[in-house]
Amino acid sequence: MTTKPRKPEDHRINRSGWLRAVVLGANDGVNSPASLLVGISAAGQAHILMTGMASLAAGAMSMAAGEYVSVSSQADIERADLLKERIELQTNPTLELAELINIYVKRGITRKLATQVARQLMNRDALGAHARDELGISTTLKARPLQAALASAASFACGAALPLIVTYYVPAAFLLPWLTGSTLIFLGILGAVAAQIGNANILTGSSRVIFWGALAMGITAGAGRLLANIA
Repeated sequence: MTTKPRKPEDHRINRSGWLRAVVLGANDGVNSPASLLVGISAAGQAHILMTGMASLAAGAMSMAAGEYVSVSSQADIERADLLKERIELQTNPTLELAELINIYVKRGITRKLATQVARQLMNRDALGAHARDELGISTTLKARPLQAALASAASFACGAALPLIVTYYVPAAFLLPWLTGSTLIFLGILGAVAAQIGNANILTGSSRVIFWGALAMGITAGAGRLLANIA
């Protein structure tokens, strides 16, 4: 009796490389320009839409630069550790084999089986085995600076476009409540979608994004009114 081969399991961790950058960019894209627009509206200043558009452009570039620099730093550390591991494999392969065996033994494998597994993996790809099991570096979680930068910039721009659309169509007299309410709705939807993609609790993911968004807009609106009164 033959059994059908199983399809590869669709683990959500495979999406972590780009999902974090996309969620962060979209959340900041909705929140930052919206908070800025709420603050300006509360202060009663003009040229709100132009300010929001400038915030979109500056924020997208800032997100891209920040993601690229931070993820590049992570990639530099990974390269340095892999180079060190490659040298150690060349100079002292016996010690490296023992190190890999001990890793598997600590995970609950018998020493005899751990020795067999470690030998076979090192014969096939010694550096790959040590990168994955000793350093925790894998293809799935490998740092990709350009991917993170582009994902953050694009998602920020898409997120920032939402409050700008509201600002464009809603009269200035009603802008503050409309902008606040619609932004919280956008943030709630974003949190729910991110939770769904990550197979997490939708209510928790949505509520925490709404909370921090409301807090950011509240503080910015308060600062706007305070500055308007001082001026």
